[in-house]
Amino acid sequence: MPVSENKLKEIMADVFGVDSKTIDERASADTIAKWDSFNHMKLVLALEEEFNVIFQAEQTVEMLSYPLVKIALSEHGIVFN
Repeated sequence: MPVSENKLKEIMADVFGVDSKTIDERASADTIAKWDSFNHMKLVLALEEEFNVIFQAEQTVEMLSYPLVKIALSEHGIVFN
């Protein structure tokens, strides 16, 4: 069942303490000040809980931008609309 990209944006916005409108294809650890290692792990855990997936260690270190987060989720069968 497809998932709204807005749901992903809301999760990321909550973790990083930003407006969900600021989460777009350019959003990354370089553009979001609060995207540090602690909040990155909070993001990973929030995504695992919300989407009922478990990321491999390699995936967690690669998910450093909005597009890469979507790719990691798609590797677990999560489809966005």
